[in-house]
Amino acid sequence: MEDKDLLSFRVKLGESDLFIRAARPLYSEARQCLRCQRRLIQDYIRKNPEFGTSLAPYSIKDRAPDIVREMAKACSCAGVGPMAAVAGAVAEYVGKDLLRYSSEVIVENGGDIFMRTNRIRKVGIFAGKSAYTAKLALEIAPEGILGICTSSATVGPSLSFGKADAAVVISNSAILADAWATRLGNMVKTADDIEKTLNFVKDKPEIKGTVIIVGDKIGVWGEVKLVASI
Repeated sequence: MEDKDLLSFRVKLGESDLFIRAARPLYSEARQCLRCQRRLIQDYIRKNPEFGTSLAPYSIKDRAPDIVREMAKACSCAGVGPMAAVAGAVAEYVGKDLLRYSSEVIVENGGDIFMRTNRIRKVGIFAGKSAYTAKLALEIAPEGILGICTSSATVGPSLSFGKADAAVVISNSAILADAWATRLGNMVKTADDIEKTLNFVKDKPEIKGTVIIVGDKIGVWGEVKLVASI
């Protein structure tokens, strides 16, 4: 959710549509980094098509760019296909690059967020037609780099095998957060699955917290502070 102390701008390239907030406009820097990372992923997929299509964890067997390796590693950890973390990976790589120019950076890419902030921020939760949409937000404290990613079966074009309106994961990595959000979203078929899904994440040290919403039901676990969005 926007505050007045940072500047906002958008960078679009292909399927990537980044909403960025920083201390100053860094459009050129962001676009250059986005172009570079997209090219690295696309070039790898051209040589290894299965990386772009697999719905199961993918093992890197040859030389690969760092972003590709991190996607594969995170998604293997979560038990999903490597492209499940592409939005979070792009947000993280662009965000870390922009930290060279701004001490605070927020990059949102299709609902997946990289954040480095020096003050408390609110991150609104969008859960489709759920009654919680636009009413709840995460209160995020300034504690270094965070990834806040969301998977949904009812919002957006991303593939989900579940029925969650929102499966939100907070991690110290946007790549891991994206991969795990996909996994948790896949696990939730009905509201009755919320509790067992929250229990499932309790021994996953890379997950700091999670919020799962199905219709008018909500489950919360971990280092999560929910506040009113207004």
